[in-house]
Amino acid sequence: MAAKKIIAICQSGGDFVTDKDGSLSYSGGEAFAIDINEQTSLSDFKSEIADMFSLSSDNMSIKYFLPGNKKTLITISKDKDLQRMLSFLGDSLTVDVFVASDEAAARNVSNMPGSRSSRTTVSEAVGVPIVAPANAVLGMTDAIDDVDMDMPNETPIDCMPINIIEHHKAAQVWENTITGVDQRFNSFNEFREALHKYSIAHGFAYRYKKNDSHRVTVKCKAQGCPWRIYASRLSTTQLICIKKMNTMHTCGGAAVKAGYRATRGWVGSIIKEKLKISPNYRPKDIADDIKREYGIELNYSQAWRAKEIAREQLQGSFKEAYNLLPFFCEKIKETNPGSIVTFNTKDDSSFHRLFVSFHASISGFLQGCRPLIFLDSVTLNSKYQGNLLAATAADADDGIFPVAFAIVDAEDEDNWTWFLRELKSAVPTSSQLTFVADFQNGLKQALADVFDKCYHSYCLQHLADKLNRELKGHLSHDARRFMISDFYSAARSPRLEGFQRDTELIRAISPEAYDWIIQSEPEHWANAFFGGARYNHLISTFGQQFYSWVSEAHEFPITQMIDELRGKMMEAIYKRRVDSSQWMTKLTPCNEEKLQKETAMARSFQVLHTQGSTFEVRGENPEVLAVVNIDHWDCSCKGWQLTGLPCSHSIAVIECIGRSPYDYCSRYFTTESFRLTYAESIHPVPNVDRPIEDELPEITAVAVTVTPPPTKRPPGRPKKKQPESIDMMRRQLQCSKCKGLGHNKKTCKES
Repeated sequence: MAAKKIIAICQSGGDFVTDKDGSLSYSGGEAFAIDINEQTSLSDFKSEIADMFSLSSDNMSIKYFLPGNKKTLITISKDKDLQRMLSFLGDSLTVDVFVASDEAAARNVSNMPGSRSSRTTVSEAVGVPIVAPANAVLGMTDAIDDVDMDMPNETPIDCMPINIIEHHKAAQVWENTITGVDQRFNSFNEFREALHKYSIAHGFAYRYKKNDSHRVTVKCKAQGCPWRIYASRLSTTQLICIKKMNTMHTCGGAAVKAGYRATRGWVGSIIKEKLKISPNYRPKDIADDIKREYGIELNYSQAWRAKEIAREQLQGSFKEAYNLLPFFCEKIKETNPGSIVTFNTKDDSSFHRLFVSFHASISGFLQGCRPLIFLDSVTLNSKYQGNLLAATAADADDGIFPVAFAIVDAEDEDNWTWFLRELKSAVPTSSQLTFVADFQNGLKQALADVFDKCYHSYCLQHLADKLNRELKGHLSHDARRFMISDFYSAARSPRLEGFQRDTELIRAISPEAYDWIIQSEPEHWANAFFGGARYNHLISTFGQQFYSWVSEAHEFPITQMIDELRGKMMEAIYKRRVDSSQWMTKLTPCNEEKLQKETAMARSFQVLHTQGSTFEVRGENPEVLAVVNIDHWDCSCKGWQLTGLPCSHSIAVIECIGRSPYDYCSRYFTTESFRLTYAESIHPVPNVDRPIEDELPEITAVAVTVTPPPTKRPPGRPKKKQPESIDMMRRQLQCSKCKGLGHNKKTCKES
């Protein structure tokens, strides 16, 4: 039987191109057809190819694709490889063969290893990625063929995919950082850095045999590879000179994982500039960029740690920032006279707490803000954890105005008491203050101890969350949703009868919930009973914008985090001062709009004078809508008292007696008060992270050592727990058999 004949389409001189699906196609070059069969020897095949392409048969690389797989190239290096190719082809009549001289491979051997022959075993192939420039695949030689030649022919057949990617332009410029013997460097560090870049550009890993202050000897990490370099100090100078170097590699460089060639410090220095421009540079994007630009694969944790190092290079040491706190506090008081900045350390000199209130905040609150303060806390997901305690106020346009903040090691009664004492000394006022705050974590007792004559309004959101959690296992999703809605309605109701009506609705849903609400001290949260002036603000999370600033800055070292908040406050004060200079109304825009809305409603009312300063207000129907005492700024609807702005009933009376509604608005809503709030400026604090040399004696003079707190950020992604709103409460599982909660019919114990 005649031997099976195959036409080999031999191609040379072109380039491989990677398609979108990862497959390879060959472009350019020349092509010739050669007949081969099972009797054709590799030497005859090479000889005929050499004649056609004017190549040396002794210096030639031949490769082909597996049938149906355009992502894998197989090297033909001996007769049995050629016979395997014919077996793989089956009934095919042609085969594409790609030819290149080994000289082309030699030019790229330091950048990537050659593809192995079809004799590569599974254990060799797994986990060893082969990366090569698109224009160099044909030139790749089998760096371990000399070893494989002695292996038995029965070695299991496997193949290795070759990931063809673009040439790594970023690393390409480092190919000549090491040029050879007699090259000189200013220091060993400069030499080591050049060697590191050289190894990345040429794709190999190395290890030190000697590495001290007099000499450095380095060899290739691959076993048996002869590449090595020796450098030492040049006699009578401080220069470092390469004395010996063997440039030959026999390893191909891919037998060692690429990650060994990229230390965290090196990657950190590479990504530093990009991180400065893009602070939210993700570890995944870092790993992708390093692979694309330098051909080095990093896992997520390596990229994350490199980002931490780069951030520290940009922002300074987290640990050193604590030691700079005494100097930083003095600088704040120096650049912003009148500011209150204090800090405490524990007995072991570790950081305990820091209080900051800028003079512009103190003055703005006392001059233009209503006597209402919101207290809340934010957990810091920084390297050393901790909490930020904040006191914010509302400006005349209902905007957030930060008064003071503190960084503490934990949120507890001791730290809240300390914070409130510092706040009391910072903003001494004769007005009776109202605080909207939580009642947990020691805050209730701390307020009673420090501000004994203040009004404490419990944050309605914290109360609703607590009620929802305690009754979650007893009520269905819909029942809890209605209950929370009625609870908010009861809190907002200005009159006793409204409060009683809403709480009775809650009693119909759950007597336990009704008892819980009655025992939760309604005099601290219900409009019908509360004695202080809240101006219709019922939750302590009013300062959400300030807390968003904290979330943007919490990963900075402590001094820079504070300065970042200072910068945000400084910008906000300046912007609002400029904006208010354009206002032409007596009230701020927000309150002007509210007043005009109430005025429009008042035009349909009828006013009857009863006696003295008391008036009846009626609607289109003859029933009485409200009773207004104009001298006491009081309306029976309670809207005037709760908001500080005249309600529609009182406006009807005011216009009836020929006066202006503006004369009956709280002064805290005027444009003048707004401008007084933002009259003072917060000034920059220079050299926060890196004091200049002239200031070093000042730091030394402040003989207080501050070390970081013992707590550190736990591993893993920080958990973000958002309070459930009325409309977003999770539906609880309910059994269709026993109607119980927390299980279904299949797991019901009554079945």
